[in-house]
Parts: sequence; C-alpha cells; structure tokens
Amino acid sequence: MKVAASFCSKNVKRLLKRHYRQWKPSKWRLTMIYVESRGRVDIVTSRDGKRTTAMFASHISELKEPIPISFARKGFVTTFYRRRSIIYTEDRVMGLKITVDYVTDLFNLYVYTLEIDRYGVWAIDWINEWQKKMLVRFDFHENSNYNWDGEVALDYVLRNARASDLYILDDNLDEKVSDNFRFDGEMGPMRLLWINFSGHWVTLNNLITIDAINIIVRESSLSVSNLYSFIRHWRAGGSPRLTFLRLELNTATNFEKFEQEVEVVETDIVGEYNLNKGAYWHFDNGYSIQRNDGVKAVIDFGDEHFVMMVCFGENLYNRDNYVKGNSDQQFLLHQK
Repeated sequence: MKVAASFCSKNVKRLLKRHYRQWKPSKWRLTMIYVESRGRVDIVTSRDGKRTTAMFASHISELKEPIPISFARKGFVTTFYRRRSIIYTEDRVMGLKITVDYVTDLFNLYVYTLEIDRYGVWAIDWINEWQKKMLVRFDFHENSNYNWDGEVALDYVLRNARASDLYILDDNLDEKVSDNFRFDGEMGPMRLLWINFSGHWVTLNNLITIDAINIIVRESSLSVSNLYSFIRHWRAGGSPRLTFLRLELNTATNFEKFEQEVEVVETDIVGEYNLNKGAYWHFDNGYSIQRNDGVKAVIDFGDEHFVMMVCFGENLYNRDNYVKGNSDQQFLLHQK
C-alpha cells in the first residue's frame, strides 16, 4: 500500500492516482473505522477479506516528536510509522474526515464499510452527505472504555444507518441494552441483519417490519405466541424477501402445540441449509409450512432456538436435492 509514497510530492501523488485508476482491481473495498475515539482507514485487497490499514488518524497529543510550525497553518501533521501514514490533529473527528477524503481520492474508492461505536455516530450523517453511494456494510460496536448506557445511540443508529448488504450490531463486551429499550422504527432493506447482542428489544412488530433476506437475533425474548403470529404473517404474504430467520431465545420455550397452531405440510424433515462460506444449519426434525402462494418453508425449533428457512423450487424433499434460493443459499434435504 503506497499511501506514504503519495506524500513525497504532488507529482508522485498524481502518478499513483493515475496508476490506481488504471490498475486497481474492482474488488478492493474501503473501510472507515471510528472505535474508542480512534480512527483509521482500512482497505481489503484480496478475496480472503484480509485488511491493510492505509492510514491512521490520531490526536496531536500522541505525536512523539516536536510539533512543527506548519501545524498552525495546515491544522494537521503527517508522519510515517512502519510504512503507515498517520495524520495528527487536535480534532479526532476532523482528522478522520481528512484521512477518508485523502484515501478515497488516491484510490478512487468510496466507503464500502463503516465501523463505529456510540461515539462514532456522527459518521453516519457525514457519510450520507459526503458520498452518493449507500454503505454496503455497517458494523456497530460497544465501547470498552465507557459504560454501555447507549440506548440513545442505538436508537439513532437504527433510524439513520443504512447498508445494502450486512448490518451488524456486534458484541464485544458483557454490557447489555436495558430491558426497557424499544425501537419503533423500520429497518432495511438489507441482505443480512445480525443482532449479535442483547436482541431482547426486538418485538414482533420489529420482526414483521424488518426488510431483510436473512435475520439473526441473539437473546431474543419473543414468545411462542409471537412466533405463531409471525408464521401467520408470513403465510399471508408478509416479509416476502425473507429466506432465513434464526432466533436464539433467552428463555426455554415450549412448542408442544406447534402442529395445532400451525398448518403443517410435512414433518420429520432432515437436512442442512447452506448459509454462507461453508456454514450450515443442520436440522433433524423440521416442519414444512406453505405460504398462500405455494412457497414453502422449513421450521426447526428447540428449547432455545427458532429457525425458519424459506424453500424455492419443486420436489424439495428428494434425497440429495439442492434447490437454490436468494443470495446463493441452498437446501440439502434427506429422507428420514
């Protein structure tokens, strides 16, 4: 990564910009990060997702050398450490903005992924105004330097952050969203919503209004009656883009009356559902249900989980029969 070389002179920067515009692979992805009040810009340059940090943004107090006179004129200082460029400013937010602007201009990229904690919510509005393209991926982290108490920030994130592909609420620590937190807005459209912590706030109405192809929620507090209501909503044509729903329930749940409450087409289905990159959901006692338009889904549940997988195609239950769905997902079902 030749970001440092671009600071040598205007001519070098011009040559590098021309080079990257001509030869930069289309799969390069840029990530803007502001977590624990530290900013940087990473670039993914290979299919394995390995990142390279292109540039850091740090506070001027972290500079380990005398502050040059030029700082007063430019408002920032650029140094280099282990072939990495670092911009120092008095304002961390402004420093990251300068960094993002510089890297995107050099490589002719837009911000593909945004990773923030609750002190980085300013970046949501800035990105929305600064670039025309929607984020592809959004990651919201907890902050290890502060008590969580971030319901206001979480509410703001859910209302304003948009990402077309992955939308992840991550789990770094043990702090939880309070039991009283609720969200009354809508989420989506997106491919995957992954609530990786404290999903107890997700209500039946939230689940119904989420516009996503895949939904994963940990620590869900939805009741069995809520799940029956969602199944009826789906059978009537609701959540039409949904292909995979996984809820990890935070209390043991009893589905004893499942076949009485839900119109089951077939029982005792054994199979696997291909999620992504070699990950599978295996089920041994699946139940098949059918939407009013004929589309089927397999439901797998236990004391602490509820999974719904939408099927596509005919003759779904033949041995070793693959049927493709959205997002390159597949079923592999077996006869019991």
